[in-house]
Amino acid sequence: MKQLEVELKENAYPIYIKSGLFEQKFLNLLPRASSVAIITNDTIAPLYLEKVVSSLQCEDITIIKVPDSEEAKSLAIYEEAMTRLLEAGLNRSSVLIALGGGVIGDLTGFLAATLHRGCRFVQIPTTLLAQVDSSVGGKTGINNSVGKNLIGSFYQPEAVFIDPATLSTLDRRQFSAGMAEVIKYGFIEDEELFDWLVANQDDINQLKPSLLEEMILRCCDIKARVVAADEKEHGQRALLNLGHTFGHAIEQVAGYGSWMHGEAVAVGMLMAMRLAIRENKCPEHLYDALDKLIQKFDLPTQVTGVLNAGDLTQSMLKDKKNLTETLRLILPAGPGRSTIESWNDLNVISNLWQEFGASDAH
Repeated sequence: MKQLEVELKENAYPIYIKSGLFEQKFLNLLPRASSVAIITNDTIAPLYLEKVVSSLQCEDITIIKVPDSEEAKSLAIYEEAMTRLLEAGLNRSSVLIALGGGVIGDLTGFLAATLHRGCRFVQIPTTLLAQVDSSVGGKTGINNSVGKNLIGSFYQPEAVFIDPATLSTLDRRQFSAGMAEVIKYGFIEDEELFDWLVANQDDINQLKPSLLEEMILRCCDIKARVVAADEKEHGQRALLNLGHTFGHAIEQVAGYGSWMHGEAVAVGMLMAMRLAIRENKCPEHLYDALDKLIQKFDLPTQVTGVLNAGDLTQSMLKDKKNLTETLRLILPAGPGRSTIESWNDLNVISNLWQEFGASDAH
């Protein structure tokens, strides 16, 4: 079993990665809990719930199933789940387990952060996007009609357990969405990872187990190091949001669930790179390299649907990463190198949206 440590001054925790982990009593690595709640959905439960329950050293177990969509990250579902937890008598020493993808992880983490002002929680991510990104780092939250993830907290899990074998049950669209976050790491931190993805793209698409395990390990290692250096995103952790300010706008304006997060981020990364090239921060040829890799993993490169450039631009202004009314964008300078930039010219942004397929701003 491979193990990484997220080395925080407080609340440090391990990440365990092993193909076939679900076939072991892996949760015996945790301290015992008097009561446990597992948050999952009807897609994941038939596949893995029984194995997780049998791995627990606890008899008081509550199962809560939420919708298998972004709908689960809503105030209504949060309130319903919180009521179930309180009625079941869970307390500060209880453990909440997120069993599922990024939506489940974000919701469960926010429930854990706010149940009696904080209880223990564990991430068991079953999608690629969650395994390489959202399960690590302690970002939790739910959506609002105004924007994505605007209600939440930084709250670290007690441990993260990753079984790459779960990726064999993902549909192609889910896997592709996760690859957007993997590609992102190559541009913010690790040039060798980007080159490795280009060299191994065919075997990755065929879900070769050894490559999946290595890929997840490399991504988690990058995420763990960035989070350890800047836990609450006061500085360099913002680099992890490459493509996300554009991507979150697509998700919000299109309606949550219309686009998968990774799909929107893929388009967002290309938009950020196009802007960086025009600002002479990035060489032109890298756009083609990124575009080809994104397409290799069946990700979109243009905005589709009837989305208005003005609406998309206004949505960006509400992004939680903005520190003032100025946009805070991550612009790539090349593989392994990106910068955090302030941006004021909204006409340029609106025109960029139109270039990528959005309708006229007026």
